[in-house]
Amino acid sequence: MAHGSRYKVAFKRRKEGKTNYGARLKLVNLEKCRLVVRSTSKHTMVQIIKVKKEGDQTLVAAHSQELKGMGWLGSGKNTSSAYLTGYLCGKKALKEGIDEAVLDIGLKTSIKGSKVYAALKGAVDAGMNIPHNETILPAEERIRGETLAQYAQSLEKSESEKKFSQYLAQGLSPDQLPDHFESIKQKIEAEVKS
Repeated sequence: MAHGSRYKVAFKRRKEGKTNYGARLKLVNLEKCRLVVRSTSKHTMVQIIKVKKEGDQTLVAAHSQELKGMGWLGSGKNTSSAYLTGYLCGKKALKEGIDEAVLDIGLKTSIKGSKVYAALKGAVDAGMNIPHNETILPAEERIRGETLAQYAQSLEKSESEKKFSQYLAQGLSPDQLPDHFESIKQKIEAEVKS
């Protein structure tokens, strides 16, 4: 451990790699709600959070697991489910009277077209006002699952069945993903009216 009068001990969450306090301070000083997007190896979570002196308050939340209750047969970790989770959170936020926020990606590296930006696009398409640059958003074909369907069609049948076994086990063929995506999006629109 370092010694001396100039040595400064880092905060615990900074040492653990959980919080970037410089970025958090900038977001807190905006005094706007934050659209917080977090993804794990299996799910995507999107929340609208307001900063308060007592601690952050979650106003609205959506989880990719909620999509299963609406009939989603795809994975909870892909770009399509991230978009739908963001769309669901955006619709819930509008219903609560929240129409603007700023994006908070936490410690995730900003990668063009990633799941984080798919969730952002979902919230924006739901009707929220979130400042962003259009160039970072994933392509519409990728969000709808069209690229996945084309890839599955390019494979031989046995190889396709092997690669997409989890989809097939759920009763969803990869070439049906774009239509299934649209039906779930319409179901969210119908169930969560602002």
